[in-house]
Amino acid sequence: MNDLQAVLLGLIQGLTEFLPVSSSGHLVVFRELMGLEQSLFVVVALHAATLASVLIFYRLRVLALIGGMARGDRAAWLYVAKLALASVPVVVLVLLLGDRLDEPLRSPRVAGLGFFLTGGLLWTTRRTLGAAHGSEPGWAAAWWIGCAQALAILPGVSRSGSTVAAALALGVAPAAAAEFSFLMSVVAIAGASVRELARMGDTGPLVNPGALALGVLAAFVAGIAAIWLFVRVLRTRHFYRFAFYVWAVGGAFLAWLVF
Repeated sequence: MNDLQAVLLGLIQGLTEFLPVSSSGHLVVFRELMGLEQSLFVVVALHAATLASVLIFYRLRVLALIGGMARGDRAAWLYVAKLALASVPVVVLVLLLGDRLDEPLRSPRVAGLGFFLTGGLLWTTRRTLGAAHGSEPGWAAAWWIGCAQALAILPGVSRSGSTVAAALALGVAPAAAAEFSFLMSVVAIAGASVRELARMGDTGPLVNPGALALGVLAAFVAGIAAIWLFVRVLRTRHFYRFAFYVWAVGGAFLAWLVF
């Protein structure tokens, strides 16, 4: 992996991890088009960079939750408990299926079809976004948002897109939906990193440390920019327009695979 490939990979990871367009799907497309074998070490490093992006962007909220829990604040404990509940479906899915997830996660055709599913989920926000006013998810809503996150384990299905679409449909206000989705991602991204670390015995091709550093920096900066853009677009009520992009990518990629 050279410097340019590393930066491109970092930008793709950072932007698509948080924009509702599916990072896993874009990485499958990138791997197919570039013929690049991705090292597990690179995967973990880029996940760590995007995890840092969330923690930096929502640092005030994270510190407030930590401080509230330390003081025994009931609201802080309840919110964190809802984040934990929302993380249960994807944890159970990974524990039940384990390595059997690897084949669909790397399948180009599954990724192409997943883009179309993501577009459909985003399209529903045309009607739900204006009617969503809840300050935070309830217990049932947190569970169903977590189920939407579990669906996003498939390549091409956006984690942020599916969870926010679910939250809006369940009446959670846009800003609160985005915050809950991105704070949920801390658990999801950390869990994905741990899973990859457990398989680090075969790390794949050797990685140039300088190229890796560039990729990590690109992922970190792009991640912060993507979260900011996501929240801004969500407030304009044009969120559903991301559907056109993912449908175009999915259609073009499937056509490329066929022809």
